[in-house]
Amino acid sequence: MSSKPSALEPLRVRVRRFQFIVGLGFLSLVVGAMLSVSLVLRLHARVSALPSDFLRIPVAVALEDLWVLAVLPTLCYGAARIVALRTWTTAVGAALSGGVFVLALNFVRDGMESFTTGWTVASALRGLAFVGGILLSARAIRAGRAAAEKGSAEAEAKAVARKSEYDEFLKAAEAGGARLEQREGGAAEAPAASGNAPAATAPTGEASSAGEATTSSGDVPKTPAA
Repeated sequence: MSSKPSALEPLRVRVRRFQFIVGLGFLSLVVGAMLSVSLVLRLHARVSALPSDFLRIPVAVALEDLWVLAVLPTLCYGAARIVALRTWTTAVGAALSGGVFVLALNFVRDGMESFTTGWTVASALRGLAFVGGILLSARAIRAGRAAAEKGSAEAEAKAVARKSEYDEFLKAAEAGGARLEQREGGAAEAPAASGNAPAATAPTGEASSAGEATTSSGDVPKTPAA
C-alpha cells in the first residue's frame, strides 16, 4: 500500500527551501569576504593612488561588496543548473541573508553606532551595489535555468537518436537472421534431395537388366530335333 503524503510535507518543503536560500547567502558572503580581503591587500596601494575620491570610493565599495556583485550571482547560476529555483525569491532571499549577516557583524563590532552614523556617499553606493547584486543574481538564475533546460533537451535528443540507431541495428540483425535461416533451410533441403535420387533410379536399373536378360534368352538359337 502506498503511504499517503503527510499534511506537513508542504511546510517541510518550504523550510528546506528557506534553509537552502539562507545557506546560499551565507556561503556567498564567506567566499566573497575571502576574495575581498585578498584583493584589498593586493590593490590597496593602487586604489589609494587614484587621484580622486570619486574613483576611490566606487572601487572600494565594489571590492567590499564583491560577495553580492560577483559571488552570489555565480552561486545562483550554478545552483539553478542543478535545482529548479524561483528567480526573485532566491535572489532577494539570498541577498537579504548575506546582508543580515553583514549588519550583525557590524552591530557586534560597533554597536548601535553602525546603524545611526556613517551615512555617506559610500553608504548610498553600498545600497546600489546591493540592489545591483539582486538584479544580477536574478539574471543568473534565469540563465542557469535556460542552460539546464537546453542541456536536458540535448540529452533527450541524443537519447532519441540512440534509440533510433538501436532500432535500426535490431532490424538489420533480424533481417540477417532471417536470411541465415533461409540459407540453412536451403542447404538442408539439397542433401535430402540428393539422398533420395539413387533409390528412385534403382528400379530402372533393375528393369533394364531384366530386359537385357530376356533379350539374351530370346536370342539363344534352337537346336534341330533329331
